Amino acid sequence: MIADDLLDLAPVIPVVVLDDAEAAVPLARALVEGGLPVIEVTLRTPSALAAITRIAAEVPDAVVGAGTVVRPEDAERSAAAGAKFLVSPGCTARLQAAMVATGLPFLPGVATASEAIALLEDGITAMKFFPAEAAGGTAYLKSLGGPLPQIRFCPTGGISPRNAEEYLALKNVGCVGGSWLTPVDAVRDGDWNLVRELAAEAAALR
Repeated sequence: MIADDLLDLAPVIPVVVLDDAEAAVPLARALVEGGLPVIEVTLRTPSALAAITRIAAEVPDAVVGAGTVVRPEDAERSAAAGAKFLVSPGCTARLQAAMVATGLPFLPGVATASEAIALLEDGITAMKFFPAEAAGGTAYLKSLGGPLPQIRFCPTGGISPRNAEEYLALKNVGCVGGSWLTPVDAVRDGDWNLVRELAAEAAALR
């Protein structure tokens, strides 16, 4: 699988923050059953790497990746944990080299045309647009489509059911990332039916 393929697997990539690795498997199963197989577990908690390992081992239909990759060691540890892809909120030359070294597909984060062009010079055509709403939203992405038609994005940051379809309607948007699919209360209480229902609604956006 290459990074561009990630953008075509589902209209929404759930951005998941897990404080308890025990919730990882039932959460992943609910998302997959709802129609969203691609799952980004953010490296914002001590449980993240263990959660990735458990999902990779116990939910074969899930394509689990690591998000909030901000250091070279994040990329290395995520790959060792079983991540199938990597996502970063921004990108430096050192971080890019570390992600490339893992051999995993990755979505480097950009917020400007210059950042996108720099990655394009290295042959990268699939990127994360972050923070989407704060960085200009759909109007900005539509503007980028003119001079940079070969790039496709996964916008993340401020995406919700209210505006997801507006992003998905853009030619240069392959999918969107969002955290609304895994409400904190639902994950804490183990309300996997709610997660499954939210995933099904999101999967139907396209």
